[in-house]
Parts: sequence; C-alpha cells; structure tokens
Amino acid sequence: MVSSLGLWFLPIPGIANSAIAAKKIYISYGAIERSISVNSLESYAKKGIVDDELATYAAYVSPQRLLQLQRVLLKRIDLSPVAVSQFLYTPTGTTLLKRLGEVVQTESRQSGFYALRSALILAAADPKGLTLLNILHKFPTNVRVNMGRMLQMAEALETLISQSRRAIALISENSTVAAAQVQGINFSQLPDLRSPGRFSWSKQTLKLSDRRRDRAFVADLYLPREQGERELRKLRKLRELRELGELGERTEQLPITNYQLPITNYQLPITESRRFPVIVISHGLGSDRTSFIYLAEQLASYGFAVAVPEHPGSNAEQLRSLFSGQAAEVAEPSEFVNRPLDVKYLLDELERLNAVNPSWQLNVQRAAIIGQSFGGYTALALAGASLNFSQLRQDCNNPKDIWNLSLLLQCRALALPLTQDNLKDWRIKAAIAINPFTSSIFGELGLRKIQIPIAIVSSSADTIAPALPEQIIPFAWLTAERKYLLSIDRASHFSTIGESAAEDADPIPLPAQVIGPNPAIARRYVSILSVAFMETYLDRNPQYRPYLSSSYIQTISQAPLDVSLVSSLPLTQLANSICTVVTAQQNFCPQAYRRGRKES
Repeated sequence: MVSSLGLWFLPIPGIANSAIAAKKIYISYGAIERSISVNSLESYAKKGIVDDELATYAAYVSPQRLLQLQRVLLKRIDLSPVAVSQFLYTPTGTTLLKRLGEVVQTESRQSGFYALRSALILAAADPKGLTLLNILHKFPTNVRVNMGRMLQMAEALETLISQSRRAIALISENSTVAAAQVQGINFSQLPDLRSPGRFSWSKQTLKLSDRRRDRAFVADLYLPREQGERELRKLRKLRELRELGELGERTEQLPITNYQLPITNYQLPITESRRFPVIVISHGLGSDRTSFIYLAEQLASYGFAVAVPEHPGSNAEQLRSLFSGQAAEVAEPSEFVNRPLDVKYLLDELERLNAVNPSWQLNVQRAAIIGQSFGGYTALALAGASLNFSQLRQDCNNPKDIWNLSLLLQCRALALPLTQDNLKDWRIKAAIAINPFTSSIFGELGLRKIQIPIAIVSSSADTIAPALPEQIIPFAWLTAERKYLLSIDRASHFSTIGESAAEDADPIPLPAQVIGPNPAIARRYVSILSVAFMETYLDRNPQYRPYLSSSYIQTISQAPLDVSLVSSLPLTQLANSICTVVTAQQNFCPQAYRRGRKES
C-alpha cells in the first residue's frame, strides 16, 4: 500500500516541485483584485485575532459568519490519504475537481485541478489532518479565486433553491386543497399503520450465484407466518420500545396506542390457500441489505414476503475497497445493468425455491420493488423506465446543472452498450422509488413508459439527488394512471436509511447534520406509505386506499419533517410556479417550462 500511495505524490504536471505553499489568496473579479494572507486566516482560526487584513473583509459580514468561517477553517475530516487519493482519481472525483478548478485556480490563472488534488492528498497525509486551513497550506502556489465563476455557480444554486421552494410549496398547497375535499372519513378509527401487522416472520439468508454474469451475492428473505394476538401485542411493545430509543422525548408527540383498535376490528379476509406477494428492497450506493431492516420487518408483518439483496458492485464493501485502493471506481457503469439483473435473478431463484418449499407459499408472479437512491433507479428500471442515452449525451456532454451531484453517477452510464436500455421485469406490479435519480438516465421519454402503480418519495434537503430535477419534475412526466409523490420537508438524502447492522457498515460515517433532523420520522413515513401502497396495489386490498390520501397524510405529519402527498402535478401548473421569473440560466425551466407552456 505504501508503494502505491507514493504514486500520488509524484510531481504534479504544470506545477513546479517546490516547498513553497500558498501564502496569499487572491480574489479576482474582472479587473478588480484583492488579497488576504493565509497567515491572517490562520491567526483568526486558531487565536480569534482579526488583524488589519481580515478586518477589511470582516466589515462586510456578520459576527455569526465570522464564527462560521473559524469553524470551517479548522473542521477536520477524518479520511486517510489513500481514501482521498483513490476517490480523486475516479471519474467522479476527476469531474468534481475539474469543476472546483474553475473557481480555485493557481497564481498563473490556470485551472486548480492538479494543485487541488495534490493539496487534498497531502493534507490528508499530514498529522494536522484534512482541514481547509491545511489544504491552503499544502496548495503548491498562491491561490487565485475566480469570483466571476464563483458568482455564476452561486446564482445557479440560488435559482435551484428558489425554484425548489416554489415547487415544494405548490405540492404542499395542492395536498392541502385535496385534503379539504375529503369528508366523512374518521382516520382516528382506522388501524394505525405505524404498528406491526398481524403476521410474525422468519428470516433466512440466501446465497445466490448467477453463473451467466459470474456474479455471486446474498439476499435476506423475510417469510411471514400467521400469529396469535398475544404474539402481536409483543411485537407492538417491541416497536414502541424501539421508537422510544430513536425519538427520545419526541415520542410523546406520537401516541402509538391512540389509534389502535382490537385486532378483530380490522382482520382482512384470509383464505387457507393464501400466497404471499413478494417485495424486493434495493439499497443505495454505499449501503447494504441491512439498511432497511425496519421496512422489511414492517412489510413482513403485513403478510408480504420481503427479499433484500446485497448489490456487490455498489454496496458499502465497494466503497471500502475503493478507499483501501482495491477498486478503481465508486461503481462500475455495469452496475446500471447488474442491479436490475440481480433482482431478476433473485425472483427467478425464489420461484425455483418456492417450488421445492411449498410451505413458503410465495406468489412471485405478483412482485413489487422498493429502492432508495441507486436502488430507486433500480426500482424504476424494473418498473419499465428505459435508459435514455440520447438525453444522457445531451446532459453530460454539456453539463449545466453543476449542483446536481447525482449527474456524476448518471453520466457513467454512457459507457454502457446502447442495446442495454430495457430492464423491465413483468413480474413487478408496483414500485416505490425513494430519492431516485432520474432526470438524465431516464428523462421524460424513459419515465413515460412506466404504466404500473408508482410512488416517488422526495426530500426537500436532498443535496445528492435534488428533489426538483430528480423527483418533482420527473413525477410530472409520469403517465401511469396510479402515481403518488410523497414530499418530506427538511429531510435529506439519508433520512430514510436505517442504521446498518453489518460490521464496519459505514466507510465514511455521516455526521448528524448530513443525515438531517429526526430521521426516525422520515422512516415512519416510508413504512406507512409502503404498507398502504403495497396492500392497495400489490395485494389488491381496497380497504387501504384511504391511507393514500392527502387528508390521511396530514394526520400523521409531524414537525420538523412535515409531509405532503399528491397524486398529480400538471406540468403547466409546475412550470408556472417555478418559472415565474425567467433568468438567463433558467435552470430547470427548459425541462418543465417549455413543455408546460405547450400543454397550456
């Protein structure tokens, strides 16, 4: 490992091999240029001293901003130099550096691409660690900040935030209007879907090997079985205790027992020959099959057989391999095909195993899929969305949406053969996609091919797959007769992911600020939606349809993660909402605005 690490410390092309580190930061905007020394920033960061240099800038910012600057300069990210160098040499890391290099340049006004890569790796290897201040010290020349380009990027971000807020406000307004139109339903008299259902379950791990693809993986299978009322009460008590641990004092705001009725009040018709529909849960990039145990157990308790595969080329182990120098990419482009094929092979194997294990009583021909992030892509592909290589080329060859990090992954699909565009599985009868990326990999043409019941979950604070371009506008493109959009305010890309039960689960532990506030609330929303949606459309129980209404969602909405549900979002209405102010960039208006105007 030491020898391989040495490769990253070879002289950087275009930069003299000297011990001179950055002494000054020049901020350039056209013909105007100002500077500040790195020593001045260091003196403030470590001692809180605002010298004459810094005072010039401090006069224009609030004291709170200055304190924030002090924290940012010293905030340490605990990553090894191997992990940093491995990521920065991947296609995704290279693209990120190129974008940063447009803003952070060398003293001679050249792209800061190589200098940034060198500084990041050297800072990670230094005992002082990977901090912004140390990165500045390791930068091989004086730093020049291209303020013009920075302001363009800031304007694009401001436009994205502004348009996203308008879109989310529109969804909330539509949800409120729809809820007001529903009368005569007393939701307090309905069973509480936050509680476990009337089935217990057994769990087993299947070891699978698809020889045609030379791909081995495992899957956890949750098999439901009938249980008595006594067992059910035990499960409910365990769930209450679990939520006490997750929510602390906030649990008082969620009186779980308030809506419970005697179990006999909501027994659904059961026949002796009942066969359990199958639901597959597909984890996201860098996650694993244990991340959605909470959801698998809840669905199994309602009589669904739940299979949760581990996708070996895009799981937590893949990230560990990347950071240890054993893998070259975050995920190979082939994962766009292998993930759906994992699910297809899993369903094939369940059919085979069900034939030799009659007690399983699986109905594999009525299957559904739930996926998060990369798993959300997987769910939509299996539901019928086709890969849109034309859209990918257009968006990736001339990238305009610089703040949409999911495009870095989506564009990797351009390395796939053009023939691999249809990954649909006819056994999939319903799908839920949580924080999926969709805008370029499928585009409007690809998503319009989905014709089964579909639900999309978006998070307003998602900085990986932003809600507006990746879920809200794509939801408006859908033509499926039964579709739903669940919008969770203040939730992040990681809010719905449960804590992994695997050893060494997190290659990069996420701080609480990244996960967002009260993730247990977001997970509860997903559990309720999943049970109601799958009971209604997979198991065909119309008794659960009232749960898929804006009025019901209002009764379970809890601050700080307020939630809204809509079943339609006309493009005309969305376009008029987010594109009322037409700027030079217009950001997402060309996708929704032009088409919306045509419809009107």
